[in-house]
Amino acid sequence: MSKSPRAVPSHARRKRVLKAAKGYYGRRKNTITVANAAVDRALQFNYIGRKLKKRNFRALWIQRINAAVREHGLTYSRFISGLEKAGIAIDRKVLADLAVREPEAFKALVDQVGAN
Repeated sequence: MSKSPRAVPSHARRKRVLKAAKGYYGRRKNTITVANAAVDRALQFNYIGRKLKKRNFRALWIQRINAAVREHGLTYSRFISGLEKAGIAIDRKVLADLAVREPEAFKALVDQVGAN
């Protein structure tokens, strides 16, 4: 039985890992065993970071909405509850954007919620 050539895929794999480790400090950028561990760890942090980003942005939107609503004499929880009761379906991202960029439109929403 002939020997199968395995140099090409293994070389490509090493090349891919070392390319991902470009810019790392010390042996992490040019020694395959150390680079493998560093790249694996970096990919784990990337995955976690994508989840944290969503969480952080939602918290930021809630803070912005709360600050804007309190200027009109409401609290965040009462505002969101009022939106639900009024049948207004706007997500927090859009609400925060309205609060920052278009205060008049946001005030109209607050007045509509306050009327209910």
